[in-house]
Amino acid sequence: MGKRSTGRKLAMQALYQVDVQKVDIEKIVEDFVNKSDSIDETKEWTTFLIEGVWKNKEAIDEKISEYAIDWDIDRLLIIDKSILRIAFFELCFTEIDNNIVINEALEIAKEFSEEDSSKFINGILGKYVDSEKN
Repeated sequence: MGKRSTGRKLAMQALYQVDVQKVDIEKIVEDFVNKSDSIDETKEWTTFLIEGVWKNKEAIDEKISEYAIDWDIDRLLIIDKSILRIAFFELCFTEIDNNIVINEALEIAKEFSEEDSSKFINGILGKYVDSEKN
């Protein structure tokens, strides 16, 4: 598995822990990411994603709320919310190809979330890309 794919999975797990345990983001980076068995490049990418999501969380959550029609962000599964936050961060704040971002988000959802989550996430990200990126 690639460094970035692994980093996205670690970032999702870290953001999930922040939401569930209500711990400080720096503590998660220190305890979870930096102590992982991943190579330094993966740790750096993971930290970039986590810190980027956290710094832009309010704007990202607004985008999620806007495109998750009829869904309150607080009702989303925490795993799905973490996946969406990473994907929206990458779509809005990096130059990574939209298809790569969406495919990575769907793969993480298929591995870690509920059966229909990948369809739900695909719908939200697809609506965003169709309306704002085209």
